[in-house]
Amino acid sequence: MFSKYQDSKSLRSLQRKNDWNLFRFSDVLRDDTKNARKIKKEDYLSQGSYPIIDQGKDYIAGFTNEGDGIYATPPLIVFGDHTRLLKYIDFPIFIGADGVKLLKNTFSEEEVLTKYIYYYLCTVNIPDTGYNRHFKFLKEVIIPIPNIEVQKRIVRVLDKAQELIDKRKAQIEALDQLAQSVFLEMFGDPVRNKKNFPKMSIKDIAKSDKNAIKSGPFGSALKKEFYVSKGYKIYGQEQVIRDDFSFGDYYIDENLYKSLESYKISAGDILISLVGTFGKISIVPEEFEPGIINPRLMKITLNQNIMKPEYFKYLFSVPSIISQIEHVSHGGTMGIINTKIMKNFVIPVPPLELQNKFINFLKKIQMQKSLLHKSLNDLEIAFHSLMHRAFKGELFNN
Repeated sequence: MFSKYQDSKSLRSLQRKNDWNLFRFSDVLRDDTKNARKIKKEDYLSQGSYPIIDQGKDYIAGFTNEGDGIYATPPLIVFGDHTRLLKYIDFPIFIGADGVKLLKNTFSEEEVLTKYIYYYLCTVNIPDTGYNRHFKFLKEVIIPIPNIEVQKRIVRVLDKAQELIDKRKAQIEALDQLAQSVFLEMFGDPVRNKKNFPKMSIKDIAKSDKNAIKSGPFGSALKKEFYVSKGYKIYGQEQVIRDDFSFGDYYIDENLYKSLESYKISAGDILISLVGTFGKISIVPEEFEPGIINPRLMKITLNQNIMKPEYFKYLFSVPSIISQIEHVSHGGTMGIINTKIMKNFVIPVPPLELQNKFINFLKKIQMQKSLLHKSLNDLEIAFHSLMHRAFKGELFNN
């Protein structure tokens, strides 16, 4: 990013860098949020006539059928004041009520392309100060602008690169949809259970061991002053959310481990995060560091003669099961789910042969997804490199 302009003089063009003019943010973009109608999140519809753009990660957050007050003069840029997310919009919209900044190009599109500005802002490293306001940082940005023909060439190149990224994401999403479609074809909706599979509570599909279903110990048993540099690992939601058991470096010594051995994990155990939205589940791999769960996790050791961990994990990603869990959790978050609720939660239990058939199919899907994720990562790295080169003037000079 070009350095912040310190002079107080209100000049439209600050200086020249080769054939590129440098402009203050406020001379290129105006905050037009007050002229856009805001829709509260509780009023979002899953389908409707008009899109709602907010500061969340989804490009379109929801819909409304109320046409009055729609912001109908695209193109524009939406900035998430809390999330720091940027979105380029080229259609009429409503905006979310919280933390949305709607930015309008002060130039005509014949002079400066809004999409060019959007791509440049995507290269700016805005500091993350948590759930605070970040627009003040964005307003300090100096924007380099070449002539309109160079702008068009940069946008065309970046659009093509972005198109490749979008295609990879669509391919990954299509594989997820395929897996869900095959699951529903083989097992039907698990809540309705129209295939009439026998139903069992989780306590009945777990091993008969007394510690087969267990939440982590009280926090007082795992104070930070007990941690050591090496020993028995403490597993928490950070491993489950990442689905990566190599992550993290919290350990306890052997004496404390022995006193908390009832909380130890074993290969094939199901670990469920008790913090945040339900659905964060991991399976302990064959190779892992011996250790215990912390208070933010629950572990379930299944009787694998009844149900396979891979099937269990996928089952609890199905929307109807998630909704059912949210219903019994008195608030919809896993922070209120406890071992008693989970022990008594009833699910259909298909034959092992059918479970294994689906697991084998899922493994093939995961292999394809892994290749696509690697390709996506490579494309995103190349895209960011391309953007930085473009705005340094290394792609097109005239």
